[in-house]
Formats: sequence, structure tokens, C-alpha cells
Amino acid sequence: MADTLTPLSPLHGWDQKFSALPESVRITEEPFVSMVDLWVDPSGPGGAAAGTALGVDLPTTPSTRVDNGAVAAVWLGPQEWLITTRSQSPEELEGALRAAVTPHGGAAIDVSAQRTTLRLTGAHARDILAKGCSIDLHPKVFRPGSAVQTMLGLAGVVLIALDDQGTDYRILVRASFARYLAAWLIDAAEEFGVDPV
Repeated sequence: MADTLTPLSPLHGWDQKFSALPESVRITEEPFVSMVDLWVDPSGPGGAAAGTALGVDLPTTPSTRVDNGAVAAVWLGPQEWLITTRSQSPEELEGALRAAVTPHGGAAIDVSAQRTTLRLTGAHARDILAKGCSIDLHPKVFRPGSAVQTMLGLAGVVLIALDDQGTDYRILVRASFARYLAAWLIDAAEEFGVDPV
């Protein structure tokens, strides 16, 4: 029976609300991204093993991320990263990282069900984020490769800059806060011509 169940994302059914947004503000959910929390010493053999398994070196600069097109690694702390991908299942990603880092005292835990991902794009994307986020979002400061843990409204998020124009962001939010944050973003976009649904 379990094989016939269809997984539903935390924002299942919100497409109509998102479609009411003007062209200058677009919100889409990117559900079911594989996510693994990785803990390892980046300067030791475990860090090198993780980099080999991922095909990308772990970022060691705070509030940054690296992306090779298939896998992204987000710096969360001196020895902690969030690894995301759509090219592997959560079990495959966790298994590969666990095999790479466990012999070196590291750990890898599948947290895919913990968060969902929102994509916020458009000419007013930065204006909307600035209403509920205290970090400097100017593209000269918060540019591609930047990724921070911050508050957006009342939700803890990982915010990722995807372009250098301030018009494309990825927002990782806990599943339990996804509906709150989606409603907050729509409300924040009202001044730019949202048609209420």
C-alpha cells in the first residue's frame, strides 16, 4: 500500500496563489530537494573525502556556498554544511557522504523532509525580502555564492543569492513554516500589484 502513496510538498495547492503575483514578483516552490547535513573537519582527510564524493570542495568562508551544477554545499558553521541536490535521492546522497566521512570522524544525516525550497524572482524580489530580513541584500554585498542563515519575517531560513542583480533568490524554510512564509511573501508583495486570491 505504501508504494501507491504520492508525496505532497508543504506548499501543495499554492500554485494558484503564486500565479496571482505580478511579473515583477514570482514565487515558485522547488519541492523534494535532497538535503543532507554534513559535519566534518574541512582541513582533514574527511573534508577531502567529502569533496571527492560531492565533486566540489566544501566552502570554508562563512555565509557562502559552492555549486557545481549538480550539487550545492552551503556553509552553516566551521565544520557544518548543508548539501543539496536534485541529481541523487536523499538515501544515495546520505550514503555516499556517510561512507566518505565516517572513517574520519564525520557524520551525514538526511534532512530532506525538514525543509522545502522557495524560489523568489523578479524586479521586486529584493524589495520584498528587505521588508522582513535584516541582512544587507545589496547585490554588491549579497551576490552569487552568498548564503546566510537569517530570519525572514518570523521564519528561520537559509537565503541564497542566485544572481548579481538582486532579482533571483532561493529560500530554504522548515516545512512547518512554509505556509506561513509563503503567505508572508505574498502579503509583502501586495504593493507591487498582487491580485488577492
